Amino acid sequence: MIDAYADPGDPDCRGGLGYLWWLTRRQPGRALAGATLASVWMALLAAAPWMISKAVDEGLEPGNMSALVGWSVALFAVGAFNAWLSVMRHRTMTRLRMDANFRTVKVVVGQAVRLGAALPRRTVAGEVVTIGVGDVQTIAFSLTALGPGFGSIVMYAVVAVLLLDVSPLLAVVVLTGMPVLALLVGPLMARLQGAETEYRERQRLLTARIGDLASGLRVLNGLGGKGLFADGFRRDSASLREQGYRVGAVTSWIQALGVGLPTLFLSVVTWLAARLAAQGEITVGQLVSVYGFVAVLVVPVSFLVEMGYQLSRGVVAARRVVRLLGLEPDPDHPTAQAPSEAAELRDPMSGVRVREGELTAVVCGRPADGAVIVDRLGRYLPSDVTWGEVRLDAVPLADVRRRVLVADNEADLFAETLREMVSGREERDADAVTRAVWAAACEDIVRGLPDGLDSAVSAQGRSLSGGQRQRVRLVRALLAEPEVLLAVEPTSALDAHTEAAIAARLRESRAGRTTVVTSTSPLLLDRVDRVQYVVDGRVAATGTHRELLERETGYRALVARDAEETEGAVR
Repeated sequence: MIDAYADPGDPDCRGGLGYLWWLTRRQPGRALAGATLASVWMALLAAAPWMISKAVDEGLEPGNMSALVGWSVALFAVGAFNAWLSVMRHRTMTRLRMDANFRTVKVVVGQAVRLGAALPRRTVAGEVVTIGVGDVQTIAFSLTALGPGFGSIVMYAVVAVLLLDVSPLLAVVVLTGMPVLALLVGPLMARLQGAETEYRERQRLLTARIGDLASGLRVLNGLGGKGLFADGFRRDSASLREQGYRVGAVTSWIQALGVGLPTLFLSVVTWLAARLAAQGEITVGQLVSVYGFVAVLVVPVSFLVEMGYQLSRGVVAARRVVRLLGLEPDPDHPTAQAPSEAAELRDPMSGVRVREGELTAVVCGRPADGAVIVDRLGRYLPSDVTWGEVRLDAVPLADVRRRVLVADNEADLFAETLREMVSGREERDADAVTRAVWAAACEDIVRGLPDGLDSAVSAQGRSLSGGQRQRVRLVRALLAEPEVLLAVEPTSALDAHTEAAIAARLRESRAGRTTVVTSTSPLLLDRVDRVQYVVDGRVAATGTHRELLERETGYRALVARDAEETEGAVR
């Protein structure tokens, strides 16, 4: 099975079938073993009726007990050996399926990491969730049908050959039955692919809506939009249900034909064999063998229909994976070197200037404007931002990520200990962790946990409050010690006492290094070196907090409103 740390290989992204074939080619030995075991297993199933006919014709009918016992022992031995083959076949195909599952997970996760910050702009969260929850399993199960499917073809051929010894007419009827079945079921397979594709697309959109609802429920409730959003979700859910009914209708027809047509077809074979026996053209033993062949042929025919069904669904799921793998990250074509020393960041679109070594605040009437400015300064959005004398997008992206850190309140928190959560990928010195915890006023969080920094914290910090999660994210950002720290609303969910402590400690912790915060809190703004007041996406005024309070009425009104809200929260 695939090594969790090994390279999964380069997937074939030309289409759904190409991707499934790539998964098969990545484990040729296992695929060949599965097909071989399935072929031998099904061939021996077909051999059982033939052996029974020999036992009847050579032992039972003439009264030859030694022949009867010999064929009976042979039949038992073949049955026991075939049972072992069935176990090995199932085990092999399970390993093939799990390898395909893990390999797909690895290439999808690798692509998500490769896209990085561009992922949310390239696709919706529902697409990735749907692939991880459903499509990966669908792809894996579609490969499981390959071994039995190949074995079914072999068994079908073996039965046809054995029937030649009984009656050429019966052999011809059996050989022509499969093309007839394919002609009847084939159009339904194509229709299933179309219905399944539409269903998956609607499922993706609904999953994305669920994610939006879960993350913004409080905001929607406060704005009175929860009912409106719920109505839209209800409509989308009903649409998905109706499409599911369409998929179910096609699937039911395929499964019904998969059982009904083989039974009808094989009943014709049985009727012909009975007429031939009545006319004396075949023996009683041969008639018994035909009955046995009819019984075992139900297995390969059903497997072939199931293989077509699983492959049809697998192709649809693989197309979604291929579509995700076809996305490209933000372009990185460096033409200049990053400044050798700390340098000014400048955003021409907004007019924001971030001087090296200063603590700068960006104040916006709409918080979203501040987040967009920070994303441009951090090179998460296309822009004309300059870093010193060079364009930021001309610098190698790795250098930007290493020296400029954007810290926002949506950053993921993974399930691990608090120490691991704030340390990130590197081992951190205990003193450095203590200093960062102090700077973000997190001492009470550490004291409140049973094992302090070594206490386990759930994914996304769900075991913490909103304000505690915000401070933990700030600890992680400070502990990274970037040359440039761009923090989006780092204290928006905190009470006034904690916010005042962080405002004082942040200045001390980041002394001499470039730091930008977006905020309208007077407690924080009074501690920064420079405030840049942004109106409608452009800098309207620059100065200290107290200077802007005196000369900018809009700034004064905005900051005073925030101060009143803070006082109300404290009371």
